[in-house]
Amino acid sequence: MNQYFKNKRPLLGGFVVIIVLVAVSLGSYYSGFRAGVKEPRKVVVENITGTDLPEEFSADFGIFWETWDKLRETYIGKEDLGDQQKLVYGAVKGMVNSLQDPNTSFFTPEESEQFSQDLSGSFGGVGAEIGSKEGQLIVIAPLKNSPAEKAGLKASDKILKVDGKSTEGLEVSEAVRLIRGEVGTKVTLTIIREGWQSPRDVEIARETIQVPTVEWSMKEGNIIHLELSSFSANTPFAFFQAIASGLRQGGDSVILDMRNNPGGFLEVSVNLAGWFVNRGDVVVSEKFTGGDERFFRAYGNEALKNFPVVVIMNEGSASASEILAGALRVHNGTKIVGAKSFGKGTVQQLIDLSDGSTLKVTISHWLMPDGRLIEGNGLEPDFKVTVTDEDLMAGRDPQLNKAIEVLKQEMQRR
Repeated sequence: MNQYFKNKRPLLGGFVVIIVLVAVSLGSYYSGFRAGVKEPRKVVVENITGTDLPEEFSADFGIFWETWDKLRETYIGKEDLGDQQKLVYGAVKGMVNSLQDPNTSFFTPEESEQFSQDLSGSFGGVGAEIGSKEGQLIVIAPLKNSPAEKAGLKASDKILKVDGKSTEGLEVSEAVRLIRGEVGTKVTLTIIREGWQSPRDVEIARETIQVPTVEWSMKEGNIIHLELSSFSANTPFAFFQAIASGLRQGGDSVILDMRNNPGGFLEVSVNLAGWFVNRGDVVVSEKFTGGDERFFRAYGNEALKNFPVVVIMNEGSASASEILAGALRVHNGTKIVGAKSFGKGTVQQLIDLSDGSTLKVTISHWLMPDGRLIEGNGLEPDFKVTVTDEDLMAGRDPQLNKAIEVLKQEMQRR
């Protein structure tokens, strides 16, 4: 999940150091080799700052400066080399991308500001969580009642173009920048969906997006239908209000609907789990490099522990929603209806760098209480139910209908 820890200290005295760590003061010289020339030559590197070497660093950065020099000498677009800081950022991004981890990213100061808006819960855009899977930009989940949902975007849609620009090789942060814009303007996404013969263009009007949290309704048979759209800071109180209202109206069973819930804060999933499982039960564990493990245990009021519960998930259910569903399945045997979840189970740490840029780096994996890895695996439903385009057009919800059926059967067995 995207649980973020803020670190106000520069990493190793400033992350940019890694790119320029062989540089010294103004006018220093470096040895390099020109093809066909046997003797070493000198490459002048000027106006370089941030030159402290990290401890135990042994990589040879000669090829970096050799490439830098070759570009200055031979590249036809000399004007593109004017912004040297842009080139440094590009080199940092290349280093980070070489890890081939879609969840580890470097953000320039401008991108960092946009990323902070994501976490604040209010921003301008189309209202869809996007990510990368197997190198392809995809829709993880459209937010409930968002422009993206109204335009027909669905979880797992592949985004091929943004306003005609190919997304091949495009970082998620750059795609977000392209999709966003002034409120009231429009963006065209070219998408392909399983079952389609060819891509289609979807035009979406940008709006100010308020990330939703919890909605509820009472279904036939005193079933409280809780729709959790995200795990944000205000979700626990919104959840409490919804449950309290449902119980006052005679609700005695719960459908926990986490379809298209891309996740959020770990603490919120642990908090909500405390309504359903025993106090002290492991909700999730965090496994770090080297094998160290940290356990997160339920601490709630157990108020819904003995209630019949069914969970609904789909391809857009990720991260914190998978943690909550996994805990209920392991400890209570809770049934899951719908489709296989996304499989996002890593922890990213946000590190503020000295120039306003940010490094988002994967530091650990989430494990379900039974030790299963969430990342790349997801949760398979006990009852697989597909929602077709025809269902959507007709206003049918076969997944919800199946969940109600399963819940009623569970209540009859008690």
